[in-house]
Amino acid sequence: MTQSTDTQGTVTAVYKVTGMSCGHCEGSVSGELSRIPGVESVKAVASAGEVTVVSAAPLEEEAVRAAVDEAGFEYAGRA
Repeated sequence: MTQSTDTQGTVTAVYKVTGMSCGHCEGSVSGELSRIPGVESVKAVASAGEVTVVSAAPLEEEAVRAAVDEAGFEYAGRA
């Protein structure tokens, strides 16, 4: 997993998500992940099957899995 703590006190993590194929998919995953408390920004890239999340603290893996599932896609672990 790529996870780093930025100088501003934020954490950046990259997660693998399968099933995304378009901008709408990216928006669905981003929207659900944005609802997790502490998330500051989300960038999903369907072509890479990755989602980059910037948050105030490390996220619970189960919360990420649940958000991705709610969006209708499959969480495949940390990148």
